Amino acid sequence: MGANLEALVEEAATTGRLRGLPDKHFIGGAFVAAIAGGRMESFDPGRGEAFIEFAAGTAADVNAAVAAARTALEGPWSRMTPAERGRVLHRAAELVRAEADRLAVAECLDSGKRLSEARGDVGSAARAFEYYAGAADKLQGKSLPLGRDYVAYTVNEPVGVAAQILPWNYPIATTARGVAPALAAGCTVVVKPAEQTPITALMLGEILNRSGLPAGAYNVVTGTGAAVGEPLVAHPGVDHVTFTGSVATGSRVMATAARNVTRVLLELGGKSPVVVLADCEMAPAIDGVVGAIYENAGQICSAGSRLVIERAIHDEFLERLVARVQGLAIGHGLRDAPVGPVNSRAQLQKIAGYVAGARQRGIRVVAGGNSCADPVTSKGWFFQPTILDAVPADDTIAQEEIFGPVLAVQIIDSLDQAVEIANGTPYGLVAGVYTRDIGKALRLAREIDAGQVYVNEYFAGGIEVPFGGNKKSGFGREKGFEALRSYCKIKSVVARI
Repeated sequence: MGANLEALVEEAATTGRLRGLPDKHFIGGAFVAAIAGGRMESFDPGRGEAFIEFAAGTAADVNAAVAAARTALEGPWSRMTPAERGRVLHRAAELVRAEADRLAVAECLDSGKRLSEARGDVGSAARAFEYYAGAADKLQGKSLPLGRDYVAYTVNEPVGVAAQILPWNYPIATTARGVAPALAAGCTVVVKPAEQTPITALMLGEILNRSGLPAGAYNVVTGTGAAVGEPLVAHPGVDHVTFTGSVATGSRVMATAARNVTRVLLELGGKSPVVVLADCEMAPAIDGVVGAIYENAGQICSAGSRLVIERAIHDEFLERLVARVQGLAIGHGLRDAPVGPVNSRAQLQKIAGYVAGARQRGIRVVAGGNSCADPVTSKGWFFQPTILDAVPADDTIAQEEIFGPVLAVQIIDSLDQAVEIANGTPYGLVAGVYTRDIGKALRLAREIDAGQVYVNEYFAGGIEVPFGGNKKSGFGREKGFEALRSYCKIKSVVARI
C-alpha cells in the first residue's frame, strides 16, 4: 500500500469520512446546489452509518442538466474533431489513474466494497476512457456499391443527449462504461447515479473538467429514482437512455421512454449458471465458482449464482467448496476482508428473506445462511457467504436474482440436462463453463442462451468484449466497439453523378 493510499485509508477508518468529497450536482461544468435545496445521506455499508450528505435533486435540476447537455452538444463538443475528443478521453484516463487512491477509498466508503475490488474498478474506469479514446477517430461509415452512376455512403452521427441511469453495485466502473463510448461518439451525457452511491460519478466531473471536456458535456444530477430518474427518462430533450438495474424498473424505464420514442439500452441483471462438468480441473473450477458469487458480496448482475454440477463430482466438489467458503472472513472494505458488506439494510433484509424461505421449504443450507456484523466493530450490513444444495429447478432460489452472496447448487446427469437447467430461468446475461473437453465447452457456448459465455475462467475478458443480455436480462450491448454504435444514428447519403 502506497503512502497516499495508506493515509487516505487511515483518515476514512479513523473518522468514518473523507474530506473534500463533492456533495452537489455537477451541471454545466460546475458543482451547483439543488434548486429546491434538498439534501440526503449516503451510508457506509461497512458501518451502517451515514458518512456524507449530498444534493437531492428534482425535475428542475434535470431540466438544467439536459439544457446544459444540449448546449454543449450543439456547441463546442460538436465542433471538436474525433481525434480531439479522443485526446480529451485519454487525458481523463490518465487523471483517473493519478487519482486512483482517492477514488478507490471514496468508492469503498460509498458502496461498501473491498478496497482491492474498488481499486480494480477504478482501473477498469481508466481503461474504459483509454479504450474509447483510441476508438473515437475509428468510428467509420461505409461505402455502398450502387454502380458507377452513384456515390453512396453512410455516416455515423451522435444520437444526441444520452442519459445514464446507474446502479449502486459498480458505481465508477459502470459510469465510465457508459459515459466513455457516449462521449467518444460525440454525444453529451446526463448521469443519474444510484441514490446509494453518488460520490465517484461526481468526482469524475472534476476530472473530466481538467481533461478539457467542454462544460455541459458531462452532467450529474443526484437524488432518488422517483425525483430524478423518472423525469430524466421522460425528458423530451433526452435522445437515448442507458439503464442498468432491475427488470421491474427497466420495464418502467422502457415504457416511459416510449412516450417520446427515446431509444433505450437495458442491462437488467441475471441468474447466471456456472456449469461444472465431471472432467474439469477441480481446483481452478472451485476458484472460479468462489469468485463468481462472492466477489462484491454477490452484488453483481453477472454473478455466477447457480452452480450447475455433474452428479459424479458433486460430493467431492461441494465438500471442498464448503470448506473454502467457511474460511472466508467478512469485514469492512477498508480492511480488504475477503467478503465485504451488502449495500443497504433493505438489501440485507431481502437476502435474508430469500434464505429463510428456502429453509422453510426444506432446502439444505450447507454453508452460511445468516445475517451478521463486522466482527471488529459489531456494525454494518453483512450476510455470511452461503451455499444451498440440491435446489430444485423451479424453486425461487434458482429462478430469482437475489443479489447477494448466495449460491444455489443444481445437480445434473448429462450435457443435455446442463443446457436445460442453464437455460431454465427468465434471464440470459452470462454463463460459465468448466471442462477439459473443448467440444463440450463449445457446444454449451452455442446452446446456452446468454449474451456472454466464459470458458474455464469466470469474468474473463475486459472492456474490449461486448457485454449485455438476452431474455429478461435486457437488450443492447455495452463495452467493446458495439457500445459506440449504441450512441450513433446512421445517416445514408446517395448522390447521382
